[in-house]
Amino acid sequence: MVCGLLQTQLAFVRAASSHCDKAQLRTGFDTNAVKLRFRPESPQWPKLLGTAAASSLATLFVTRNFFPAEKKVRHPIKADYKVGDEVFVRTMGHLLGPPLVEGNTITPLENGDQIFPAMLSGIRSAQRTITFENFLFQEGEISDVFAQALAERARAGVKVHFLQDALGCDSVHGRAIKLMKRAGVAVEIFRFVHFSRINYRTHRKILVIDGALGFIGGVGISDGWKGNGRIHGLWRDSHYHVRGPVVAQLQEAFMDNWLETRAELLHGDLYFPKLDSVGNQMCQIFKSSAGEGSDSGRLMLLVSIAAARDRIRIANAYFIPDNLTMQTLLEALHRGVRVEIITPGSDIDAKIVRAVGKTRWKPLLEAGARFYEYQPARFHCKYMLVDDCWASVGSANLDNRSMSLNEEANLNVLDRQFVTAYARVFDEDKIHSREVTIKDWHNRPWKEKIEGRAMSIFRSQM
Repeated sequence: MVCGLLQTQLAFVRAASSHCDKAQLRTGFDTNAVKLRFRPESPQWPKLLGTAAASSLATLFVTRNFFPAEKKVRHPIKADYKVGDEVFVRTMGHLLGPPLVEGNTITPLENGDQIFPAMLSGIRSAQRTITFENFLFQEGEISDVFAQALAERARAGVKVHFLQDALGCDSVHGRAIKLMKRAGVAVEIFRFVHFSRINYRTHRKILVIDGALGFIGGVGISDGWKGNGRIHGLWRDSHYHVRGPVVAQLQEAFMDNWLETRAELLHGDLYFPKLDSVGNQMCQIFKSSAGEGSDSGRLMLLVSIAAARDRIRIANAYFIPDNLTMQTLLEALHRGVRVEIITPGSDIDAKIVRAVGKTRWKPLLEAGARFYEYQPARFHCKYMLVDDCWASVGSANLDNRSMSLNEEANLNVLDRQFVTAYARVFDEDKIHSREVTIKDWHNRPWKEKIEGRAMSIFRSQM
């Protein structure tokens, strides 16, 4: 019917055109209106194409960032050797990449009062090169002091390379970054615009001076790390001063992400000088990332727990073990290994993460593990001590984000004297903590229970 009506109207127009002159046609009706009425609709394919493209990009973003393709070890881990055995040393070297090397000296640094002066002293002593990879960089007094120290060395002719994670920095275009760039520091922002890998951050904290002095640990370049680790609202943390042949492995861990970001090869004696023995400690730097060696941190943890025969001490800011880690810890408890774990108390920057982590405690508490929550300040330490001879310290948390998503670097130390001394740091942290019993766990606030259960669906991203 509509088609018939259109045909009639068109026939009328043609007839009128043939019998009337132009003036009469203009006075009879508006031909422009007729033309507009029959103008065809604009094509829909550009809209459909745009929708399809947006959907594809969204799918790619979610798939690449939140569903890693790499397979993970899920079978039980059994060890017929113990921590410190020759087989253990060989296994760790081959599994994690670089071997354990002798001749090192590791000096622990506790909290900002010790950490910042030592790092700044190292920077100011540099004569040839500085390589610095960092996660948290918040504009303030501490970031300004570090920027000034790095800028001064760059102006003095030292080759300074600074690699800063994009999401960990609140001032990518701030005064500290600008100061360093003006002074000649080679500044790179890690995955600043990287659509397919925005969820994969560098969480490494690596500083190497002249290829011979290293620092590694958990500290952030922020005013929040000032103090002695006993001040509410500020952080309790540990960092480590490293000398000896293992510094070359620390340097290599920096080069890994520098090459990805800047595609610049730093090599030769300036960056990898000959390193003589300076002590008796056997050490290893291992790194993990989502692209390569993503399971290294998790494998190190699992093998260390499986090979434990006496005691495991864990101090960690974000303790959310996966199912296999839970199983391996429970098996250690069942064979008589004592397990103690220090985590943050109520003074924490991520209360949801704490609530989710505590949903994992019940089986461990029932099996005999002892949990402690640090009270005076925010707890950011990341160290593990096994059988009084093996330590792993560095940037990795005991959660899926560190074990599978982030770029991490840890220092392993096989040395009874070091671990025995560092056990006293654990005991000091424990003194300032409150023990959480199974009764306390059951009696925790309902809000915390509900939040923990509800948000556990996002545990893979924590």
